[in-house]
Amino acid sequence: MILPVIILLVLIIAFLMIYNMSIYKKIQNFQNLNQKITSLNVLQEFMNTISEVTSVDEKIKKINNILIERYQVKYSTIVIYNGTDYEIKASNVDEKHWDALKNLQNEEIFKDSINTATPKYITVQKEGERLPYQKMEFGRAKSAMFFPLYVENVYIGYWIIEGSNPHEFDKIDTTILEVVRNNIVSVLTTVENQQVIENIVRDDKFSGLKSAEYLFGEGKKIIDKYTTSTVCLFRVTNLEEINNTFNRETGNQIIIEVSNLLKNNLSAEYIFVRYMGPKFAIVFSGIEMESAANFMKDMKQKIEDIEIEVETKSTTNGKNEITFAKPKINIVVSTYYKRTALEGLTKKLEEYLDGAPKEENTINYL
Repeated sequence: MILPVIILLVLIIAFLMIYNMSIYKKIQNFQNLNQKITSLNVLQEFMNTISEVTSVDEKIKKINNILIERYQVKYSTIVIYNGTDYEIKASNVDEKHWDALKNLQNEEIFKDSINTATPKYITVQKEGERLPYQKMEFGRAKSAMFFPLYVENVYIGYWIIEGSNPHEFDKIDTTILEVVRNNIVSVLTTVENQQVIENIVRDDKFSGLKSAEYLFGEGKKIIDKYTTSTVCLFRVTNLEEINNTFNRETGNQIIIEVSNLLKNNLSAEYIFVRYMGPKFAIVFSGIEMESAANFMKDMKQKIEDIEIEVETKSTTNGKNEITFAKPKINIVVSTYYKRTALEGLTKKLEEYLDGAPKEENTINYL
């Protein structure tokens, strides 16, 4: 009687072991699936962040916050080489620790990781120890994963996540984090052109206006608060003639007078820049084209009433005479739709002005 019972118990135990292994595999598969879904969601959030009308720095900070929230890590820091120094672009670590965090490329423990483009995982073994790169802290981080960032085999910085417990990342799926690391690089590559635009914005010496690049960076934040806006480009068509007939100083004074007149009549919500040379751009944020055109019709009259007094010598009697330089402008307007290619639209308007006859002096609709 005892033997059959023992056999039965052994069979039951074996069945339970097999069943438990099956359940464990299902849980693992579910966890892997869940991690993949999380990564897809993170990627989607990354893409949404790229399309937002914010600065590059704001986008990187938001991406870092997404990583912290979605992967439930204690600390996350993104450090990028800006051409001269390593700069912390995003971090939720107290700023008093930033000096250490932005110099990890100099730490011996991470040099091999950088050279081989592979992640590096480090952890303390027990309380009271500290990670090798920590100079003045004991209790903040007890484990860390370091990910070097590369664009086309060029090292550009690193991403480091830190945990507050020893061995915190022992069981983390590094393949998922590798995907996240690659997504960070993709985002940095995508916003690189925007960073260039933001860095080359200048104030024009004579008009006091921002350069055209301002439109496509900071200016676009204001413009894209509205579904539609009106873009206006105008050209001082006789500026070259004024420069040649009188002098360049007179031409510069024309630019100053035209700019001041418009600045004094434009709302703060409208973006006004010196587009290039004799060309200016105004974006009437949230305003319909007809209203903007009526405004420009009034401004055109006032602009062309400007007179710059110039003293010149008569070619007949050699005496000084007073003459006046007066600007003439040609205007083109079109509708801009939120989150479409603003630079493409302004290029189209610019091409129209450049191709228009010099004597054209009106308001055109495209």
